[in-house]
Amino acid sequence: MPSHDASATPGSSPTARPPQALRPLRPLPLRPLSPAHSYPRPSAPRRWLGALGGCLLGGVLLVAVWGKALDPAGFAQQIHADGLDRLLPAGAVALAALALEAGLGMALLLGVRRSWVLAPATVLTACFLLLNGRTWWLAAHGRVGGAAGCGCFGNLVQRTPAEAFWQDLALLVVPLALAFLGRDRNLPRLPPVRTAVAAVCAVAAPVFAWRAPELPLDDLATRLKPGVTLSELCAGGGAGERGGGVCLDTVAPDLGHGNQLVVLDDLDDAALARAVAGLNAYADRPGAAVVTVLTASDAQRQRLFFWRWGPSFKIVEAPAELLRPLYRRLPRSFAVQDGRVTATFPGLPPLPAARRNDNDPARPQR
Repeated sequence: MPSHDASATPGSSPTARPPQALRPLRPLPLRPLSPAHSYPRPSAPRRWLGALGGCLLGGVLLVAVWGKALDPAGFAQQIHADGLDRLLPAGAVALAALALEAGLGMALLLGVRRSWVLAPATVLTACFLLLNGRTWWLAAHGRVGGAAGCGCFGNLVQRTPAEAFWQDLALLVVPLALAFLGRDRNLPRLPPVRTAVAAVCAVAAPVFAWRAPELPLDDLATRLKPGVTLSELCAGGGAGERGGGVCLDTVAPDLGHGNQLVVLDDLDDAALARAVAGLNAYADRPGAAVVTVLTASDAQRQRLFFWRWGPSFKIVEAPAELLRPLYRRLPRSFAVQDGRVTATFPGLPPLPAARRNDNDPARPQR
């Protein structure tokens, strides 16, 4: 039987050790919550170059949005011609594209160069170049006509497919490459005020495009406006060029002399059929302006229109590529004096105003 030490304190162990002192706590190697000093700040030249590239790219996108939002129907037709409406209607694709371009353009213009802005801007730039490159290749092989109203800028810009490709390469790719320089990763990913402004712009662009056809902006949205000459209204080349392009003064040379009243319309338009009697009466008046209808309708439809309605005015056929940049909605009319446009009118010309002054076929809306 084991012996017990009588002097031992009850409840104590004979082998108990004195407690050891605790080591001091060391802080964990965690990054601070604020990213103010997480990344080195880029140099000033790189920051300035990056900001300049972002502003240039944003400005180009916003100008492109403005040009296409003025004529959303023309933009939708171009989307359909490019085959980009397989999943959604061309009109819906047009509005979505305008919202994307407007939001990205405003964000870049305000200096937001985070990945959520630059990544979709890169995809958008690549799409523009691919579409323009394909159009250029098709035009070079005779698959499509030589006229190009680039998907980037709409019908306002008159360029050949080759010009559209190389100009977009310079206007989009170079600023995009600069925008990646000097990005300060210490800045917030979503700056609240600038992000909100970009979101408002993304919503406002398709809303404006939706209402734009109702606004009196034809002179601003098309190439046809007072002061322009018929030799400047061309397709397939720059304004006034004779190599490979066709201009309005060559399609309708009689418009370059005297006082003319021109109507752009489709011969299947019921409004034009109802206006034949009034146009005939005006055209038969002594001293009145010469009335001409410019249309893309073919010869068979012209004959059908003539025998059905009996117009006494001239009907001149013109390529659709030449006429499309001159209107947003048909019909549209304009007055010409010796080859220079003097006035434009939405719809058919207001012939009652012409009876007050034979030298002024109609008075344009203000």
